[in-house]
Amino acid sequence: MSSTWLYPLILIAGALQAWGPPMNGALRNALTNPWLASLVSFLPIVAFLVVIFACVPRPLPTIEGVGSMPWWAPLGGLIGAFAVVAGLLFVDKVGAGAFAGLTITANILMSLAIDHFGWFNLPPHPMARASFRINFSTA
Repeated sequence: MSSTWLYPLILIAGALQAWGPPMNGALRNALTNPWLASLVSFLPIVAFLVVIFACVPRPLPTIEGVGSMPWWAPLGGLIGAFAVVAGLLFVDKVGAGAFAGLTITANILMSLAIDHFGWFNLPPHPMARASFRINFSTA
């Protein structure tokens, strides 16, 4: 894929993320049970990924790759589920704008820490104080 499309796709993905919490909040209101609403919210994702994998099954992981995988690598989906549940429980209490503002601020601050310290096997990108002030002021 051309890098020309990379940034517009990322912007579209970010804009679409704002849709999730209100949609999940409506789902929770309709289904009453937040845990059932979370499950229903994830079912289309699982179905979509099963179809994509059935159409494009390669490459498959190797035993060496699975064996060298960090223990925490498969937990990313659980972290995403926490965000979905938080959205469907709280977006109607604080509003979509406040919810997005708080989650985006927390995301930026955590991302800066991940980059600075090189957590999750990422190469460190140390941040100077001036850079932190600039990044923090945009959060």
